[in-house]
Amino acid sequence: MLNTKRSRVRAAAGVGMAAVVATVGAVTFNASAAEQAAVAPAAVGADARAVSIPGIPDAIKPPKGAKPIGAYFVASGTQTYTCAGGIFTGASVPEAQLIGTGGRIHHFGGPSWQSTRDNSLVKAKKIGESARTGTIPELLLEVTEKSGSGVIGTSTHISRLLTSGGTAPAGACTDGAKKAVKYGAVYVFWKA
Repeated sequence: MLNTKRSRVRAAAGVGMAAVVATVGAVTFNASAAEQAAVAPAAVGADARAVSIPGIPDAIKPPKGAKPIGAYFVASGTQTYTCAGGIFTGASVPEAQLIGTGGRIHHFGGPSWQSTRDNSLVKAKKIGESARTGTIPELLLEVTEKSGSGVIGTSTHISRLLTSGGTAPAGACTDGAKKAVKYGAVYVFWKA
């Protein structure tokens, strides 16, 4: 078996992947060389970066036969929480800039992802979750709406993996107050 650590993820020129690796730590992905080659989408275009796909917990694996069409890491991102009942709770709203194999992606409320290269847009809903201690959970999402057929427009599922940070702030707050919390993750877009 091939034991690849996430610290081998390649990123080019000054993009903060090293900080993500340092924050999240190493993750082991055990696969044959053929499986590794099959799940590593190529970076295409001057604005693209290679991103390895990490191991995926069984609870959130994409459908059997799904093929990765892109992998992206959070270059900068926050999860924003709203205070209700004196605490920050409930669903958060993402605001993030991703970079990866298909260039840059803007991730925002909906949840939605839009390519800045070709404007392809997808919206998705959560269909699976895997908890990670001290951080927001890893997710499997199913695409519910799409626009355009560009770099992400043909995706059917999205994985949010290797999460770091992003958890709701602790302590009392004033109802209606909002708090943005930094987070990191790797997003993989799949076509079933």
